[in-house]
Parts: sequence; C-alpha cells; structure tokens
Amino acid sequence: MLKNKAYLDLILGDGYELVTNYMGLVDEKNRVTFYDGTVRVVNSDGAEIDRYREHEYLDHIAEHVEPYTYLKFPYLKKLGWQGLKEGKGTSIYQVAPLARFNAADGMATPKAQAAYEKMFSTFGGKPVHKLMAMHWARLIELLYAAERLAELAGDEEILDPNVRVIPSTTPSEGVGIIEAPRGTLTHHYWTDERGIVTKANLIVGTTNNNAPISMAVKKAAMKFIGKGGEVKQGLLNMVEMAFRIYDPCFSCATHSLPGQMPLTIEIKNAGGETVRTVSR
Repeated sequence: MLKNKAYLDLILGDGYELVTNYMGLVDEKNRVTFYDGTVRVVNSDGAEIDRYREHEYLDHIAEHVEPYTYLKFPYLKKLGWQGLKEGKGTSIYQVAPLARFNAADGMATPKAQAAYEKMFSTFGGKPVHKLMAMHWARLIELLYAAERLAELAGDEEILDPNVRVIPSTTPSEGVGIIEAPRGTLTHHYWTDERGIVTKANLIVGTTNNNAPISMAVKKAAMKFIGKGGEVKQGLLNMVEMAFRIYDPCFSCATHSLPGQMPLTIEIKNAGGETVRTVSR
C-alpha cells in the first residue's frame, strides 16, 4: 500500500482525516488492553484529558439527542456538547482500533509493539488523524491477538480446574467495559432480587462513533463532490468508504441481497435545493 502513490495520496489526503479526541482501554502501563483496564481519553494533541473506571462512566460521558435519528451522539461531559465539530477543544471522541492506539502508549506483546511503532513512525508521530490508518491498526491488533493467544496457551493456569466462580449473592447493579472490534463497549444493568434485568443502558462502539462517522461522511462528500455538484467517477464508493472504515461489519451489514449498498446521495445548493441525485 505504501509503495502505491495513488493509495498513499488517498491515505494521507484530507478527504479521510478527522481531528478529534480518542478513547480506549489501557492497562497499568498505558498499553492497549481489551478485557480489563481503565478508560483513557487523549485530546487531538495526544495529551491525556480524562480517565475513569467502569462505574464512573456516567460522570464522564453524556449523550446528545437529535430529532432526525434514534442513535445518540456521545461526547465528553466536562467539555459539553458543542455540535459536530472537529479540531482542538472539541468534545467529540473516536473509538475503535486507531483510537485505541492513539489513546495508548504501546502494545503488550513484542511483535505488535514493533508494528505499532512502525505505523506511527510512518505517519510522523502521534496521534494519527488519518482515518485510513484504521485498517493498519486493525491488522496490528490481529498480530497482538495471535501473540497473546500463544501466551495464554502456554500459561500453566489454563489447566487450573477452577474455571468458573459460582455467584453466591444476587447483585442489584453492575457495569462492565471492554473493547470490541468496533470500539469501547459499556454495558450497565440493574436487576431485581431474582437477578432479572429491570433496566439497562448500553453505549456501544458504533454509538460512540456516531458523531465521527457522520462528520467523516460529510468531509468525504465535500472532498469528492466537485463545484457545482459535479460527480466524479466512483463518488458513491469514495463516500461510502468513510462509513466502512470504522467497522468491518459495516461492509456486510450495509449491503442488500443483490450484493451492493442501496446508497443515495442528494447534492444541494446553498439554499437547500436538491440540484442532483446520484443513486446506486
């Protein structure tokens, strides 16, 4: 990819760039972790601006609601809702592989760490705002997973007969945060005396990325739609790429049975009038 000038120009161009804050789980050494850790948030310059444990998430994350969608827009509570705005001081944050790397100081396995360092060196340091780097980060996470699997397989504790802890009490409330492929995942449950869930609050990876996805799609459309509504070849795919970057599941979930996404782009003038419609 890096030896192909056309690809490299696309990766390093401003069509797929979004400057925000970044969130991810880290261990005690600020290395990327997926199952247990502390949520760390860094700003657009890479400086830590927030940190919290599972039960504290409501003190740090709030959700904005817009009338045109049922999907909420999470933001950093202490910075307040400022709208879909990028750049220094924004309250919008990103999650998923690239955000995890930006929020951490490294990886916990040697080969993944070497690949992590190479990626940031290639992009000129941290944090990386080029969204196409998401795919590179995802590959490094797969390398980490393979290394970690080998470590676990060689751990003597894997043969310990104590593989399950039987609950001895019935909790009334619990919060868990892990890293899913598509980003930081928060589950909060309340239960009754029988252990039946009575209330639940979830902030999943795609919800965390709702604002960034919306902003990324807008930037791609503005970049690749010419003046006067001129539509370049491959426009639909170029705009769709800004959406698919955030999760490989989107590549499948957004396709209909015929095998392609039924995408429609409406190009409007400054007065809000539709001047052209392009459909797949």
